[in-house]
Amino acid sequence: MRLPEHAPPLETSFANLTPTRIEALMRHANPLPTGKYLHWDELRRRLAPEGLTHAEWWAAVTLGRMPSFQPLPLLDKQGQPFVFTTPAPVAIDLHHIDRDAAGHIRTATGAPLREDSQRYLISSLIEEAITSSQLEGASTTRKVAATMLRSGRKPRDLSERMIFNNYRAMEHLRSLREVKLTPGHVLELHRMLMEDTLEDAEDAGRYRRDDAVHVVDVRDNTALHVPPSHAELAQRMQRLCDFANADEASLPFVHPVLRAILLHFMIGYDHPFADGNGRTARALFYWSMARSGYWLMEYTSISHILRKAPARYMRAYLHTETDKNDTTYFLLHQLQTIRQAIAALHDYVAKKSREQKETERLLAASPTLRGRFNHRQTALLNHALRNAGEAYRVDAHQRSHAVVYQTARHDLLALEALGLLEKTRQGNAYVFFAPSDLRDRLNALAKSGT
Repeated sequence: MRLPEHAPPLETSFANLTPTRIEALMRHANPLPTGKYLHWDELRRRLAPEGLTHAEWWAAVTLGRMPSFQPLPLLDKQGQPFVFTTPAPVAIDLHHIDRDAAGHIRTATGAPLREDSQRYLISSLIEEAITSSQLEGASTTRKVAATMLRSGRKPRDLSERMIFNNYRAMEHLRSLREVKLTPGHVLELHRMLMEDTLEDAEDAGRYRRDDAVHVVDVRDNTALHVPPSHAELAQRMQRLCDFANADEASLPFVHPVLRAILLHFMIGYDHPFADGNGRTARALFYWSMARSGYWLMEYTSISHILRKAPARYMRAYLHTETDKNDTTYFLLHQLQTIRQAIAALHDYVAKKSREQKETERLLAASPTLRGRFNHRQTALLNHALRNAGEAYRVDAHQRSHAVVYQTARHDLLALEALGLLEKTRQGNAYVFFAPSDLRDRLNALAKSGT
């Protein structure tokens, strides 16, 4: 990745300006040139206003932003504070997230999900565990990883271990949403994420011991970011936890969503661990959002969005570092990521609701089948109709729907007794398979009247 170009110093732009030229420059003191929060590296490629050089245009933009900057109690390597501002695009994104991430997940008919909410939560935790690990190099296919997590089997290789750890850590964070964050919590979270995945096992759950950790472009080994000294990490982590735990009375006021994003940002900036910093940062983001009441975020996967454009993710960090510690660039990137993740959730729910309705219509068309299956069995049949040959285990069905083992076992045995699943033994457990002619079997069952 090419490093963004640093902006020219303001002193250079103002050095030889006449009063008349300063007046012309100030007419363009707009924090959102061309309607966007541009970095110098982007602005210098646009057509400058008539009569201004690009350096002068940038000076005007910077002057337009400076009065709204708010310093944060978070410091860079030189001890200078990071800053942020809330231009219109930030306010608009926050409005949408406030409206969409603290309400109800609704079906296509507009009704809040109730019975299926646990299934959507499990699916989301699995998706975030997989894609967050894939961002860091895990290579297991989504289908294999999802089957592992649903069945509860042990990981077979490093990639599966990364995904398994991430899933377990995300579940663990749900139990911490009511507590104040401490450095000990962060270290324990890191230990859970990195267990049995590191060259040096003792690096799991401890700060890095040297300054050899750099963020580099894997294509040409270009150094993109050099984190603070390892000697400062304990102090910096305590400062970050204090920031994470601050309330509305703390100054400056930081919107809870922005606070969660900045927590994510600082773990990436400080890089406190030998490995696993990205996974830790994203997990803490979810903790902070849940703690502030944005419960619907548990059902989304930001890593799924980030994985589509990892270069933009990195560039958001670099724009902050190369423009006077202005975190607004990272905030805007992550706000858009959150909104995309929420939209993806609603699209997913709508799709699943449509599929569920199709299965329900198929079952309802027959007086024999009408009302014969509970919502868990209907969901399984819906999945099986689209995945011929899929294997279903009692413990996986139990986890997906948060029911006791006996209830899950009864669900599957009842479907097997009707000929809608085929049972075989694998080791000490039964596995149920969806037959390739499941739809025909359902139609035949409906016609038989049995």
